[in-house]
Amino acid sequence: MANFPVINMEKLNGAERGDAMGLIKDACENWGFFELLNHGIPHEVMDNIEKLTKEHYKKVMEQRFKDLVASKGLEGVEAEVTDMDWESTFFLRHLPVSTISQVPDLDHNYREAMRDFAKRLEKLAEELLDLLCENLGLEKGYLKKAFYGSTAPNFGSKVSNYPPCPKPDLIKGLRAHTDAGGIILLFQDDKVSGLQLLKDGEWVDVPPMRHSIVVNLGDQLEVITNGKYKSVEHRVIAQTDGARMSIASFYNPASDAVIYPAPALVEKAADDEKVYPKFVFDDYMKLYAGLKFQPKEPRFDAMRAAQTA
Repeated sequence: MANFPVINMEKLNGAERGDAMGLIKDACENWGFFELLNHGIPHEVMDNIEKLTKEHYKKVMEQRFKDLVASKGLEGVEAEVTDMDWESTFFLRHLPVSTISQVPDLDHNYREAMRDFAKRLEKLAEELLDLLCENLGLEKGYLKKAFYGSTAPNFGSKVSNYPPCPKPDLIKGLRAHTDAGGIILLFQDDKVSGLQLLKDGEWVDVPPMRHSIVVNLGDQLEVITNGKYKSVEHRVIAQTDGARMSIASFYNPASDAVIYPAPALVEKAADDEKVYPKFVFDDYMKLYAGLKFQPKEPRFDAMRAAQTA
């Protein structure tokens, strides 16, 4: 199997731009995932976020997670657990309105660092969307505009820690799923692995790399590209030793954004290709909420049925 795609973004600024764009194109078409190096977010910013996130887990989240494990009797499970994940999480919303100031138990330094990190991730997400537009032959800004709705895109972060798990064969860190939204930027632990994607019927490790940002494509980009790019199933395997940190930031369409295949891409589609449905993003999210850990195709079919009803 080919190596997991790693893109050095510095190469987009010189003679090797064509090669780098080709790597991004291949990653979007054949993997649904890629890893970015030299993406413009300073290493010291990432190091500080990692330090503060791990301190926050120890100080605020760790005991809550231990209490949850005890209350559910998860330490002694004998059969596979299919209705929950071995993860400790909290959520931050950045757009259209930030909720960072309302999230309890965050100290001032962590709040301010997260605000700054989110701004940098937002800029990177929009830069990536324009690179995708270029590869797809869409006008610059098309994808950002498609996500915009009446106010602004939805942008938020899921901050997760995956503590050591005594029964990783029976309980997943995070069960297999595709992401519902647009483009996802992940800052993950560079020492403890666990993230895997499904490629050609096999689970492939996403390699932990220091100071990288992992990018994956959500269901909405599959719809807008009419299937040229695909969202890909992925999961987190819990580990018996070492706690894994993960900050996944989701740059998603606005709740009222109307999502549909880009007309320019439908025109290029073969006659026998199925055209993806048109729907309001919030309607898709309501459906996804109950079907996250199930295949995506029935979700698209349900949206198609609603469109023709």
